[in-house]
Amino acid sequence: MTEHEQLLTQVAAKARNTRPWGWPSLPEPVDAATLARAEAALGFALPPLLAELYLRIADGGFGPEYGLLPLLDSEPSGEPAAVAQYLANRESGREDPDWPWPEGVLPISHWGCGMYACVDCRSPQAPVLLFEPNGDDPAQAWFLDSPGLTDWLHSWLRGTGWYEEENEGVDMALWTGFQGPATPARTP
Repeated sequence: MTEHEQLLTQVAAKARNTRPWGWPSLPEPVDAATLARAEAALGFALPPLLAELYLRIADGGFGPEYGLLPLLDSEPSGEPAAVAQYLANRESGREDPDWPWPEGVLPISHWGCGMYACVDCRSPQAPVLLFEPNGDDPAQAWFLDSPGLTDWLHSWLRGTGWYEEENEGVDMALWTGFQGPATPARTP
């Protein structure tokens, strides 16, 4: 069994045996048509591992804290689907250019207080980012949670993520990929 398959097997086992807050049961996985509709609405493809989580494990409802958001349709958790949240965040960023939402950065899990775990779907490594908007500076709201989705899932499986009580206060580096509000060009 490959490392990739081992990871999916471990995630599936933990997903079957733990319920994040607000999820009464593990939803069924999405089908290929639902994934295709989600990607069409987003305008980009999900990283392969993220797609496999939704296709093979469940349509959200597993993972750290509140669990992964459903992909396209809201579920009993009351959370909006990842696609709807992404589209709303992009629209909000157009309305308030001081808080732009980066293209291709999909929120996958809500942490509460406006915070989200997000995957940068533009990168082959699929880095996981923390969006923490509770300050005044959009450039200080994006952090690198994990260099890749694989690492993020391993942290959840091992109980070593920053969100674990014993890891409270862990510092994360700012995400260098954030392109904040455009500054107007200066004329001499």
